[in-house]
Amino acid sequence: MCPSALRGLLVLSGFFLWSTVVNAQSGGSLAASLKASRWQKRVLLLCAPTSDNAALRRQRQLLATDPPGLEARELLVREVLFTALSAADRNYLTETLRVSPTGFTLVLLGKDGGSKRRETEPVTPSSLFTTIDAMPMRQREMQGSKPR
Repeated sequence: MCPSALRGLLVLSGFFLWSTVVNAQSGGSLAASLKASRWQKRVLLLCAPTSDNAALRRQRQLLATDPPGLEARELLVREVLFTALSAADRNYLTETLRVSPTGFTLVLLGKDGGSKRRETEPVTPSSLFTTIDAMPMRQREMQGSKPR
């Protein structure tokens, strides 16, 4: 593995660990956390039964290749492990977000909180970025960041 990819993996791994610790300490529900992110960040939920799920591990590796791309798109990556969720959070995921508790599911939520993409297999950052970059809000963001 090249040094930049390794550095990206370490940064992303540290984020996942931090995110899990913060969520466990906050005591807040997943629904409340997602609501708090609305209009601030896009959220990428990586849902799996456990942390050793093969598809989840592969998705981590793929995302670790482009941390600047994630940051540029204001994307908050959240790992959601069914074995670590409260009953209310499991219900929210299965009923509201229609996520199966038995396999891997990636759910991209826009800044408006709406579901923009759902996959049951890992996706490349470029494929994910294509989806995001086609969104009207992202189009406006990119136009606003261009020098005049």
